[in-house]
Amino acid sequence: MKEGFFYRRLARPILDLLRQGVTPEKIALSVALGAALGVFPALGWTTALCAIAALALRLNLPAIQMVNYFVYPAQIALLIPFFRLGEKLFRAPHLPISILQIHAMIRVNRWAAIRLLWAATWHAIVVWCLIAPVFVAVVYAILAPALRRILRKQTPQVAGAA
Repeated sequence: MKEGFFYRRLARPILDLLRQGVTPEKIALSVALGAALGVFPALGWTTALCAIAALALRLNLPAIQMVNYFVYPAQIALLIPFFRLGEKLFRAPHLPISILQIHAMIRVNRWAAIRLLWAATWHAIVVWCLIAPVFVAVVYAILAPALRRILRKQTPQVAGAA
C-alpha cells in the first residue's frame, strides 16, 4: 500500500515514537508546541524556540522540530494575518505590505526590513502570545487522548508478538 506524504512525514514518525516508549502526553505536547512555535510571527526564530521548549520541558526534540518544519508554510501564510490583528489590537496604522514584498525586502537588505517591520512584528508577536496558549491547549486536549487510544490498541500487538 502506498502511503501519503502526510502519513510518511508526520504520522508515521509520531507513531514510531509511541512504539519506542515516548509517552502520549509528551508526544502531544511536542506536536502542540511545535505547531504553535512553528507559526511564531517572526521569521528565523522558530527552530531556536522549539529547541528551547523541548529542552526546558524535556520533550522529544526531533518530534517538536519535525512539526515545526512541517508547519513552515502556515507560518508564512499567517504572517500577514498576525500583522493585521496586531494593527487592530494596538490601533496601529495599516502597513500595506505583502508576503512577497517582505521576502524581497529581506533578500535585499535584512536590517532595513527588520527596522521597517519592527513595530508590526512586535504587535504580531503579542497577538500570537494571546492565541498560542489556547491553540496548544486545544491541540493537546485532542491529541493526548487519541495517542493514548492508539497506544492501547498497539500494546496487545506488541505483547502478542513476544
